[in-house]
Amino acid sequence: MTDELLARHRAVMPTWMSLLYDEPLEIVHAQDRRVTDSTGRTYLDFFAGVLTNAMGYDIAEVSDAVRKQLDTGVLHTSTLYLIRSQVELAEKIAKLSGIPDAKVFFTNSGSEANDTALMLATQHRRSNQVLAMRNSYHGRSFGTVAITGNRGWSASALSPVKVNYVHGGYRYRSPFGDLSDAAYIDACVADLVDVLEIATAGDVACLIAEPIQGVGGFSLPPDGLFKAMKEVLDSYGILFISDEVQTGWGRTGSHFWGIQAHDVVPDLMTFAKGLGNGLAVGGIVGRGDVVDVFNAQSFSTFGGNPVSMAGASSVLDYIRDHNLQANCLARGTQLLSGLRAAAASNEFVGDVRGKGLMIGVELVEPGTLTPSVRAAKQMLEETRRRGLLIGKGGLHNNVLRLGPPMTLTEAEAQEGLDILVDSLAATKAALS
Repeated sequence: MTDELLARHRAVMPTWMSLLYDEPLEIVHAQDRRVTDSTGRTYLDFFAGVLTNAMGYDIAEVSDAVRKQLDTGVLHTSTLYLIRSQVELAEKIAKLSGIPDAKVFFTNSGSEANDTALMLATQHRRSNQVLAMRNSYHGRSFGTVAITGNRGWSASALSPVKVNYVHGGYRYRSPFGDLSDAAYIDACVADLVDVLEIATAGDVACLIAEPIQGVGGFSLPPDGLFKAMKEVLDSYGILFISDEVQTGWGRTGSHFWGIQAHDVVPDLMTFAKGLGNGLAVGGIVGRGDVVDVFNAQSFSTFGGNPVSMAGASSVLDYIRDHNLQANCLARGTQLLSGLRAAAASNEFVGDVRGKGLMIGVELVEPGTLTPSVRAAKQMLEETRRRGLLIGKGGLHNNVLRLGPPMTLTEAEAQEGLDILVDSLAATKAALS
């Protein structure tokens, strides 16, 4: 059945829709942190639908909220009408954002949220110049592909904006990587000033950045980098957009929003993924004067949909009621400690990094900095064979991405860690 479905997939789906594994799997059932494929094999899930199933699967509170809305018969009305659940969720997010006089606009995805943020920033500044980070990823839409600083995901060289890329998000291979935290920040800020003075006309609209680069392999700068950068941006009147599509809602453990680790309040934040726990939802929250910049009319057909709003509101309540941010910190510390210990005796591991339940393991050819794509591929097969699903990413596709549901238990974290350690040893044996 899987082979037949794969053949049908390849016949009607675009070739650029990639699938994991030599033999792709079909997930047909899920519960808590485990998923079951069409052959009946069950796996512990450490990738959570690319961090979208933030709480795991079959969460009663979310299902109940969705069913309650379905029972009204109203699946959709349009933002041309008042939607109580939309207003209530927007109020919660505005308050949590820390942005003064914040306003919220809902979309269907992170790509659409980032595209909207770009449109607002460029309109507010009356400039099509944008700064983005090297090694970044912001989505699949025309505008967000244009600001993605990762060749593997830049599907088109055409662009509605003029983009310049700055250093800072990815430290492992950075020319400043060997510097101390403070010196690294100084070097990246100097680079930002250089780019502004040399490569732009000065009236730049915004800098958009992920506090932790997701597709880029869960890479992250020292805390404080973006505060230092925003001081420069403010001196030019340039807006700062924090892409919280993967780092939001407490997943980093130390803070509710990833950018808070840098002790700075952005002008706009974008969000998606985990807020819906599988439901399609995204959006922006930002300064009221920036969000209100449009003079023309606009609306969002499915953004703010009553079903998505009901589910997302229950997700946000569940995260806060169960203190999942603290759980992310505890389980992330457990996993990072274990992986770093295992890395000490495995020369295929170049770097173990992350915060909370966003962990990247960068694999290299032994004794070098050369990305080991073969080791990453082997690791996905080894972990799957042992009953664990993980992801991969990075510019060279050589970084293991671990983003389990935020409800991960201590026992499940240890189970996954044991599989990862065993798989690292098996990969080393297979490739040495």
